[in-house]
Amino acid sequence: MNPKAHQPDSLPAPGPSALAQSEALVAQLRTELENAGGWLPFDRYMERALYAPGLGYYSGGARKFGLRGDDGSDFVTAPELSPLFAATLARPLAEALQASGTREVMEFGAGTGKLAAGLLNALDALGAEFDSYSIVDLSGELRERQRETIEAAAPALAAKVRWLDALPEHFEGVVIGNEVLDAMPVRLFASTGGVWYERGVVWRGTQAETFAFEDRPVSAAADLALLSEIESIGEIDSAGDDYVTETHDAARAFTRTICTMLTRGAAFFIDYGFPRHEYYHAQRVQGTLMCHYRHRAHADPFLYPGLQDITAHVEFTGIAEAGVETGADLLGFTSQARFLLNAGITETLAEIDPTDTKRFMPASNAVQKLLSEAEMGELFKVIAFSRGLDDTLQAFSSGDRSHTL
Repeated sequence: MNPKAHQPDSLPAPGPSALAQSEALVAQLRTELENAGGWLPFDRYMERALYAPGLGYYSGGARKFGLRGDDGSDFVTAPELSPLFAATLARPLAEALQASGTREVMEFGAGTGKLAAGLLNALDALGAEFDSYSIVDLSGELRERQRETIEAAAPALAAKVRWLDALPEHFEGVVIGNEVLDAMPVRLFASTGGVWYERGVVWRGTQAETFAFEDRPVSAAADLALLSEIESIGEIDSAGDDYVTETHDAARAFTRTICTMLTRGAAFFIDYGFPRHEYYHAQRVQGTLMCHYRHRAHADPFLYPGLQDITAHVEFTGIAEAGVETGADLLGFTSQARFLLNAGITETLAEIDPTDTKRFMPASNAVQKLLSEAEMGELFKVIAFSRGLDDTLQAFSSGDRSHTL
């Protein structure tokens, strides 16, 4: 593969070992393409690019989470930005544990382990009684980082932590997934001249030798019905300008699995995205697919396969439908800012002495990023499902937007 066919001038090139990993994944993808007749749906390409054993972005060994591109990381998440995120999130989790009478916590995609360590300490400080903290993560490299982080930051509680290779059939407790749904593979569809196509991936064996998009007409009745609904919701003129969008089969299936597994307790998912009527909008003509490499966002999913993150915004109405279809209750849906404010993040910040500027100013700046409409506060949403909870939680007590789904 010729990386120069895709690499923007502003992005740094990977080192030799990372490039070799990417080339190994490219070879696997080319073989799969040949076996499939030369065309793969985009969700299959995205799945392999992110999760191919030992070579995908999340299953390989590259560093992902950090504050700057020069430390080898690609993006920052809320738990990395401030420990106050975990300290605040622990309050609704503790409330859900108590309200459901359960004693287990499960986290998906635990990153570096900072959220887990922060939640362990905060839950303990709140007097929440829990027996175990389970982590589900596909990356062996991240599991080791998580173990090291937890043992260093929460040594007295590290014995409660375990890593799961498979989901239990039933689970009673609290589930948390921070920026998990956006990393689920998506299908791509494009409307051109009044005809809907599914966008897939081919190999261009020209001088550039690279992956490329290729569209194929949609023929499945279920897909055509869904795309017709998308046109109607977004008031999209399919005979007009080109329009590209995503559907979220994998994220919906994941939500159904978790809500089916949950027999008592609550499940919280925090991610960026929109309700359906905002997601499928006539002005969102290029969809939401985005890639992240060294803290720079771009739109080319074929750059260094396995070395960059590929994401799409979450369509939360579909997530809500998937959870409710299992019989779970929709506990709430709101912005990250409203959720954290309801949960008491400003009170948590106030516990830091403002005259201690070395501690207070960075903490205050981080909270501003978590809450600001111009940063993470409005784009990020929190959706939660429950079984066996009689009332809502304080974190959804005001500003609940479930009616917008």
